[in-house]
Amino acid sequence: MTSPHALTPADLTVAATPPEEAVAPLMRGIAVLRELTDVGGAAGLSDLGRATGLARATVDRVTGTLAHMGYVRMDGSNAVLAPRLMELGNAYLAALRLPALLSAHADALADELDESVSLAVADGDGIRFIHQAIRRRALSLSFRIGDLLPAERTAPGPLLATEWSAQDWARWHKRQAADPEDLGFPAIPPRSHGVAATDFEERVERARAHGWALDDQLIEPGLVAAAVPVRTPDSRIACVASVVSHTSRHSEDSLRDFLLPRLRAAVTVMERELADAPPPAPPSESAPSGLATWTSVSKQELGGEFIESLARGLTVVTAFGEGRAELTLSEVAEATGLSRATARRALITLEHLGYITLHGRIFRLTPRVLALGFPPLSKTTLTRIAPPHLAALTHRVEDSTTLAVLTGDDVQCTASVAAGRIMDVAIAVGARVPAYVTSTGRVLLAGLPAEERSVRLARVRMGALTAHTVTRSTDLEAILERVREDGYALVDEELEEGLRSIAVPVRDRDGSPVAAINVTMHSGRRSAAECVTNILPELRATAARIEVDLHITGRFVRVPAA
Repeated sequence: MTSPHALTPADLTVAATPPEEAVAPLMRGIAVLRELTDVGGAAGLSDLGRATGLARATVDRVTGTLAHMGYVRMDGSNAVLAPRLMELGNAYLAALRLPALLSAHADALADELDESVSLAVADGDGIRFIHQAIRRRALSLSFRIGDLLPAERTAPGPLLATEWSAQDWARWHKRQAADPEDLGFPAIPPRSHGVAATDFEERVERARAHGWALDDQLIEPGLVAAAVPVRTPDSRIACVASVVSHTSRHSEDSLRDFLLPRLRAAVTVMERELADAPPPAPPSESAPSGLATWTSVSKQELGGEFIESLARGLTVVTAFGEGRAELTLSEVAEATGLSRATARRALITLEHLGYITLHGRIFRLTPRVLALGFPPLSKTTLTRIAPPHLAALTHRVEDSTTLAVLTGDDVQCTASVAAGRIMDVAIAVGARVPAYVTSTGRVLLAGLPAEERSVRLARVRMGALTAHTVTRSTDLEAILERVREDGYALVDEELEEGLRSIAVPVRDRDGSPVAAINVTMHSGRRSAAECVTNILPELRATAARIEVDLHITGRFVRVPAA
């Protein structure tokens, strides 16, 4: 757990005394979110109090408010970051537009080179990742989107520092003196010597002269990288693309001679993409988000346990996005439904903390917004998203629930919550059963393109597992067509005598089924008709909740099914 007095890079950019109009509860809420982010996404409430210096009662109210917003969930006395929190970072990334425009090119380069490729932007005197295309190996890069690294220990850092102002350099020198071991950067190991810092200004000048930069094991032994700036049509650095490898695969020389030319070619394509990109479409005329009404109702429901100013302040961030990278105070107030005075105080607080900048009358988000939960949550899988929702469903229907994915001709259970009954259904995580004879399998088979489904069914040997098992492919194809139309599958004693289950799909942002959830029970518990009448609506509501989290999480990162 981080010491309550540990110095972070953000602390060095924030004035000691907050503005008179700053919203103190918003500052406390952000302190809790930062701490949860730095410790990996989960912490005990008492630990949060010690780390932030807040009273336990205050931590309880803050985490309770964040839980009501869906930004954290409570697991006993622990607070755990929830996928919905990523909507804050998504607002920044959407407003920035770079991930949407350039990520496909970074991914293609990673495929071509079979190396990890990153896109990074400047955040104060550090760099922050906005896209990662990681090669999965035993020796694999662990950096995440949103991670903050000191500029002097990276390949992108010297390039970004070529545009630093005198104030930026002064801040860097101040941080070097205050944090010589880089303890304010939780994503990297501490620095035990000053080599990376002492030659940084020289590396910046070389980067300025050559137009590229190398990192030869500055972060940790074995890690090497080459970086090239991606420039806008007016020659400003929009971001920096870097290829990261290991010394077992590349030396400094081979980075320069083999990878750098390919990286430069990819950057040329990226710069062409930026030059040709049409301006973002203006946001459509729509009613305010209803935030003001929602927070007022929440305050009435929860009373003093709900911190209205914290909820309003955080959601101001979501007023920004694609086509809304720059907003005036009036536009923020209009988008959120807040009064100008309330919106103004939230913006003043966020600017003080470094999450928003003000240029004349225009407000913009900064990369620091990604520090609010994005790094740990960017590694979220569907298997981690689903269990809290499955547990809630099991509690409501009092029967076992599972999440399953299609694996070859089988479905594999990737998450399971047992009901705890005397006669219970026990499906172990990792268990595989034939897809054709299960409710989850039929939902997923029905969601496949017709040609692929026919190929799969043609190779399956449909044996009779019980007297009720469908064994003719023509019968199964008719069943799957009905499942596709109805949006659910009910399997009655085909896998095992006395076992009945009903399932619905979980769909990704494109509407394709990526998994299925089901409720499984003994056939004596409910009739098939009762499953459709009573269980199906609960299943669909649960799938919808999982999909909300999945779609938020998967907007700028790939979410694996397991």
